[in-house]
Amino acid sequence: MTLAADPERGIYANRTLNLRSVEAIGYDMDYTLIHYRIEEWEGAAFQHAVRLLGERGFPVDDVVFDADRYLQGLVIDLDLGNLVKASRFGYVIQAQHGTRQLSFDELRRTYNGVFVDLGERRFRFLNTMFSISEAALYAQLVDRLDAGVIAGPMGYDELYHQVSSALDQSHAIGTLKKEIAADPDRFCDLDHETAQTLLDQRLAGKALMLITNSEWSYTRDMMSYAFDRHVPSGSWRDLFDLVVVSAAKPRFFAEDGQAFRIVEPDSGLMHPHRGLLEAGQVYHGASARLVEQSLGLDGAQILYAGDHLFGDVHVTKSVLRWRTALIMRELEAEIADAARFVGDEQELRELMAAKVLLEDEVAQTRLAQAKHGAQNNGDATALEHTRSIGSILEELRELDLRIVPLAKAAAELGNSTWGPLMRAGNDKSLFARQVERYADVYTSRVANFRLRTPFAYLRATRTSLPHDPVPHEQSHV
Repeated sequence: MTLAADPERGIYANRTLNLRSVEAIGYDMDYTLIHYRIEEWEGAAFQHAVRLLGERGFPVDDVVFDADRYLQGLVIDLDLGNLVKASRFGYVIQAQHGTRQLSFDELRRTYNGVFVDLGERRFRFLNTMFSISEAALYAQLVDRLDAGVIAGPMGYDELYHQVSSALDQSHAIGTLKKEIAADPDRFCDLDHETAQTLLDQRLAGKALMLITNSEWSYTRDMMSYAFDRHVPSGSWRDLFDLVVVSAAKPRFFAEDGQAFRIVEPDSGLMHPHRGLLEAGQVYHGASARLVEQSLGLDGAQILYAGDHLFGDVHVTKSVLRWRTALIMRELEAEIADAARFVGDEQELRELMAAKVLLEDEVAQTRLAQAKHGAQNNGDATALEHTRSIGSILEELRELDLRIVPLAKAAAELGNSTWGPLMRAGNDKSLFARQVERYADVYTSRVANFRLRTPFAYLRATRTSLPHDPVPHEQSHV
């Protein structure tokens, strides 16, 4: 099988990638090689953070985790305590304050002349699946802050930092990961083809690396659980030439000369290490530049695959020029939803094309009437072949009655509150723009690379422009 028969399992290229020229492939672990059930993992993280916030005196007794209400790719507005969805140009098309959705008029007043710039301290980009619990917790605490039940003077920005630190701490103290490692079947959604994908890549001569922010004990337990049963030798370690844990990404990709240590796999004890990285070893820390030197490769020969748009893809591309692959399991549902909607989408396009014609007729009629008036009620030739504006507007109203439910359904694809991850109305979302800019390719899971083999030539598709002809719309017009 050379191509994915199912579009949900396709590999989509923003820039052409020849896998034959890739000599080494690095992988993140969480949500990349190992996928988690969102409701379980993020729900557990949410509860751990709630406990920590409760110990700090926050009123969190009745907060709840509802994963379906939130979406990665949203932005937190720290000045206003809002969650927003923006287009690729930074225009805010949707927002909620706390858990309350802003009306169209509120949205227009609040964000008139405001553009979401991810470089501004005002905005925090929720660019990974780990952000779902963060958004859910922050939104509910904004409601409590507005209600005056959170003690002390506190702004929306300080509240965010409290929520973020609680979630970071819940990951750092190890209790959450111990819970997951003790019952991985509850939390993990494994794809048995992932191991064979890595074996195929090794057979093709690729050097494989595991580069994860997780510590050694958790990495060892989870990788053993996910892969030992699928590896001929019985050990997942044989899949990788290099293993780097506690990598501290994105710093791993951005900074040189970080102190690092070698890990004794059995005991977990660590010792200082100097010089190049050695094949078959486990390292705590290190840096991407040292990886390049140790492998004798440059950035164009290394592909890194991860799920974190900033920590795994953005910095890797912008600083090192490594080739990048973004893993997005939620892409499968988005493509499936779009496929189911394709008939309605076609009807919506045709109705909108008809609306454009009617709106143009209104404009032409208004101009003809203006010209007629300017001639002091002289020759009425300009109005002979025009319909009344009232009759055209009535047709437009009838057309809108058919358009509105279809447009509403399109806006709710994937998530009833925020809509598709990669779209913002008719435009690409801000998240999609970041994917387009920093990920050479994106796909739903690592196993999809097996469908294309390690020798595939992944070509970027021809992108569309507003003036490109669309055959079915042309024929309709």
